[in-house]
Amino acid sequence: MKKSIINTLVTTVLISSLGFAATNAMAGRDFFQEQLIQNLQVTKQKLEKAKTAKGAEQQKLMGEHMQMLHDNMAACREMKPKAGMTEKERDEWYTEHQKIMDDMMSQMMEEHKVKMSSAAPCDMTKK
Repeated sequence: MKKSIINTLVTTVLISSLGFAATNAMAGRDFFQEQLIQNLQVTKQKLEKAKTAKGAEQQKLMGEHMQMLHDNMAACREMKPKAGMTEKERDEWYTEHQKIMDDMMSQMMEEHKVKMSSAAPCDMTKK
């Protein structure tokens, strides 16, 4: 009997701590950051489609991807932490903001790689 109570308590504590950890991880995000993160996921999916496409379809998807990144970057520039945040909340907000910016930069670099791999190779040996 005591063993089942202990197992129940341990399970309850584990589930509670997981919930607390998940809440803590998102403490720095605000509504606009959440929207931007969702937009970046859609943008990333567009890039993945472009990687598998060829020719004109790839060019179209790459153009759409770049426009989406441009829009996301403009939204990111407009974002500011809310007034009245504590120093800790503001630091968490900026940490989330930096993660978003890093994601955008990674997508830009990946797009560049796709463009370079689909471009016709140059013959650098001829003068």
